[in-house]
Amino acid sequence: MIEFEPVIGLEVHAQVLTKSKMFCGCSAEAFGAPPNSHVCPICLGMPGALPVINQAAVKATILTALALHCAIPEYSKFDRKNYMYPDLMKGYQISQYDLPLSRDGYLEIASKGVVKKIGIRRVHLEEDTAKLFHVADNGGSSLVDVNRSGVPLMEIVSQPELHSAQDVKEYATALRQILRYIGVCSGDMEKGALRIEPNISLRPVGTTELSETRTEIKNLNSITAMYHAVEYEIERQSGILRAGGRVPQETMGWDESRGVTVPQRSKEEAHDYRYFPEPDLPRLHVTREWVSEIEASLPELPAAKRTRYMNELGLSPYDAGVLSAERNVADYFDAAVSAGRTKNVSPKALSNWLTSEIFARLEGDITTLKIAPAQLAGLVERVNDSTISNTQARTALIEMMATGQDADSIIRAKGLAQVSDRAPIRAAAQLVIDNHPQEVQSYLSGKHTVLNFLVGQLMKATRGQANPALAREIMTEKLNALLK
Repeated sequence: MIEFEPVIGLEVHAQVLTKSKMFCGCSAEAFGAPPNSHVCPICLGMPGALPVINQAAVKATILTALALHCAIPEYSKFDRKNYMYPDLMKGYQISQYDLPLSRDGYLEIASKGVVKKIGIRRVHLEEDTAKLFHVADNGGSSLVDVNRSGVPLMEIVSQPELHSAQDVKEYATALRQILRYIGVCSGDMEKGALRIEPNISLRPVGTTELSETRTEIKNLNSITAMYHAVEYEIERQSGILRAGGRVPQETMGWDESRGVTVPQRSKEEAHDYRYFPEPDLPRLHVTREWVSEIEASLPELPAAKRTRYMNELGLSPYDAGVLSAERNVADYFDAAVSAGRTKNVSPKALSNWLTSEIFARLEGDITTLKIAPAQLAGLVERVNDSTISNTQARTALIEMMATGQDADSIIRAKGLAQVSDRAPIRAAAQLVIDNHPQEVQSYLSGKHTVLNFLVGQLMKATRGQANPALAREIMTEKLNALLK
């Protein structure tokens, strides 16, 4: 039986975070606005209305391309992509064809422990379409909301170098991280700000030629949905080919409720769109000075940050991945590490408190946390210098998260400081021994695990303020003295 290998490329449409639309001054914040409230003659496609290029969208696209290691040509242009859909107000879409803003980049992913370099064919800029609402109870009519028409979109096209649903998931996750890190797209798939469309074909294992036909999947509102849709489509195409059939080239939709892909329409080729240069827009000259200026504004990207956390800060791959996944979290952690250097607080300790104690209690994202990075370093410092125990630090942390006060203020106000004076701890230890003769006898008989119970009683007797290490040491000394 012939075995088949999936060959997958991704087309990703990312809504650029700009205040105005791509070719007019209407607000680009269309999601949730009343229908047709952000429109003008340009985005309505009125005859004679002339477009003007949004420079901020061009800059965001070049920034994205640089983050994906793309080459930036000195000249670029816009084209008309012609097709007749009811959500396309002009009867064409202003996009880019043969002279895009960038080309020939790559994105590295780690799929099942193997690092792969996935080629990026191009990152180009275009405008979004309007949105259709199908009204079943009104004779099957459709309504058009033009708010989204003209919103700037980046299209990021990969090479067909992904070979599994897991590859696709890792690529989409890594790309979304980068877009959010550099602040060009919210990455919100549920709101349509990021639309990922896999193109899938199969070929016999061992061959290198691409299949003549492929399917494209739309209607994917999450990376999880995309993963399941790709898995299903691979299996569907495999079944057709094993039965001796031929997979038709078509656009498929993902039916979330049924967990299946369904045909929507035949899939177009580039020549079907009759591209030609947009006559109302000039050719773009992208100077090398501007590219250098944009490149200088690139932040440290997630993969580089994750590697630095492991190699320079000694974090585990898991912790490094968690802390580098979102830029707000990474910025907070970096600031805490910087503050901790003067307090002899290790990055590992800060990582532990942030990923376990704070994340477990945090409602919302890191921007809602009332504790400043330097305050977190101050709390860990008080654990390190034995002013408070881990248990007392958790009590202080809860108060810090609620009030925004620093650790020292809370320690003083609540009397949380540890007792490290041997005399009161010895007195409390003797009291525990006197009150628990049975457990003491068990210890003296060789059942040393009972020591944990006796130390716990000692901590309780000191209201948790005894230095735990000193409490264990003194209790052990007193018990061993009874053996003599």
